[in-house]
Amino acid sequence: MPNPFNQQVIDEFRAHHGKVGGYFEGARLLLLTTTGARTKTPHTTPVGYYPGGGDRVIVIASAGGAPQHPDWYRNLVAHPRVRVESGVFTYDAQAVVLDGAERDRLFARAVEADQGWAEYQAKTDRVIPVVALHEIPQDGPPHIEAGSMGEALRLVHDGFRRELAIIREEFASSGSSLGAQLRVNCLTICQGLHRHHAGEDLGLFRALADRRPDLTPVLDRLRVEHERIAVLVEELRRVVGERHADPTLVLPEVVRLAEELEAHLAYEEERLIPVLEAAAAP
Repeated sequence: MPNPFNQQVIDEFRAHHGKVGGYFEGARLLLLTTTGARTKTPHTTPVGYYPGGGDRVIVIASAGGAPQHPDWYRNLVAHPRVRVESGVFTYDAQAVVLDGAERDRLFARAVEADQGWAEYQAKTDRVIPVVALHEIPQDGPPHIEAGSMGEALRLVHDGFRRELAIIREEFASSGSSLGAQLRVNCLTICQGLHRHHAGEDLGLFRALADRRPDLTPVLDRLRVEHERIAVLVEELRRVVGERHADPTLVLPEVVRLAEELEAHLAYEEERLIPVLEAAAAP
């Protein structure tokens, strides 16, 4: 059973689809469910994370610099298959404890993003573990805790809004350099947007076009906006990928993408969510 503080965070996280206040407000947070090393019962813990590139996220077993590894880490060492809740998606993952140069590189990347990790390491004699959580592919659509397709669409959109807000805040505090983790964060949201829009074009939009020919002008506009956003995504990828990328050049691309995407999401929600909700009504 989580301690009272963790349980409060877990309850708030689930009730508000990943949005919490207090200490974790505005932070990247996930719920990690592990299997007890001895009890073999499930244990859920709120854990901060970083995008890891591809279909993995990175978590760090700091325990605030305590002398012992946190329970969730000992659990996943014994039972590496875990459950991840992002606030939008819930999926199974394979936990891989990183070592050697890869562990050191990713820990240094985290320290570059937040000096607090270095402070935690300085407080303990143990080497703080770094763990990659690799999403396990599954058949069918991703699992979203939503009561309808309309709600699911809004939750996915809110996830993109939240991530872009975090990235813009990271730029505000990054100073004169574009850190390695911030690069990964930008590239990860680019990948996520590409996958989401490709899925809509091939799935949702085709299904709606077959059932609701009257929506053709709306769907045509949304497809054009997808193409325009894809251009902005590629431009962001290009400037982020430059070896000596200048944050003052990258930030405007982030802002352009965020503004274009916000207008697109608002229009899509306005025109499609009522249709999806009506289709789900008994």
